Amino acid sequence: MRRLPPCLLSGFCTLLLAAGLHAQTPGAQLVDVITQPVSIKNLSTRIEALGTLRANESITLTPNVTKTVTRINFEDGQRVAKGQVLVEMTSREESALLEEARFNTDEARKQLDRVDALVKRGAASHALLDQRVREYEAARARYNATESRLKDLILLAPFNGVVGLRNVSVGALVSPGDQITTLNDDSRMKLDFTVPAIYMRNLTVGLSIEAKSDDLGGKIFKGKVFSIDNQIDQVTRAITVRALLDNPRHELKQGMLMLVNLNAAEREAMVISESALVPLGSNNFVFVVHDQDGDRVLERRQITIGERLAGAVEVLNGLTPGEKLVTHGLQKVRGGQKVSVIAEEKSVAEQQSGEASSLSDLLTQKKH
Repeated sequence: MRRLPPCLLSGFCTLLLAAGLHAQTPGAQLVDVITQPVSIKNLSTRIEALGTLRANESITLTPNVTKTVTRINFEDGQRVAKGQVLVEMTSREESALLEEARFNTDEARKQLDRVDALVKRGAASHALLDQRVREYEAARARYNATESRLKDLILLAPFNGVVGLRNVSVGALVSPGDQITTLNDDSRMKLDFTVPAIYMRNLTVGLSIEAKSDDLGGKIFKGKVFSIDNQIDQVTRAITVRALLDNPRHELKQGMLMLVNLNAAEREAMVISESALVPLGSNNFVFVVHDQDGDRVLERRQITIGERLAGAVEVLNGLTPGEKLVTHGLQKVRGGQKVSVIAEEKSVAEQQSGEASSLSDLLTQKKH
């Protein structure tokens, strides 16, 4: 349903007030006003931020030794599985050394078993047995070291993911630090964004967020806050928050800029119309209507406000739900004055629920 513009409501209320004044008798001292009840509404603090996407896991594939590339087992942008061989380098020398180390280890083991049998029969000394144990352990250590060097010549995928662009070719001599390619696990994405420190008390792990990017046509992705940094930036006075977004279709890419929206500090709060507020310096006041001996009398009361909404204000203290406040006719009233309530607006909660679409909806009753 279509909501009535505030300017039309204000003009209509002015006409009602004028009509009420003309209807009074010449000696009447009552001022015509329009009131509204204090209502309860579910609120949340809306926070907007800009964030940058990162892959759930991301590495740069580089060699550990200086060797020649003999085989490349992936294509640009290919999806690979954990443990899959990506790059192989020259390994003939290491393979020969490994075979030699294996032979020496097996021979040392045979000598150890032979001496151990002799010692048990009393035909050899324990000193000789200790020597054979040392020889065997040294041979096994050389075998393990050679095997480790051979493994360094084969680069495996440490996790499932997608590789980036290939930067080397078969036959290229590569050294430690040379970038062969990148590997990203994009099944889930980390979204890092900063939030002003004043909102820190509203942030909790598990808080739901929504993020979108113009690069994807404004499509909304939902996620949850995963972690909050342990320090505030001294320059920007902001804290970094990390959220996780599922990425089943692999649409999100590392480095993408995202607009983040999150609703924090969900609560039930008292709300009043902004038109009922009378600011005075740093303080805020309202006029509350009371029944006194059959008359309507005003009380000027100071309140504490919280978050400002569209056409409404959150009240932290100073009022109770259901109390009637003057929203129109404030220019002519003062504390302790008797008034005539000519109409009553629906509460802010009812108006913002979308039910009010006409003047009769916004003004629930009219009194002469």
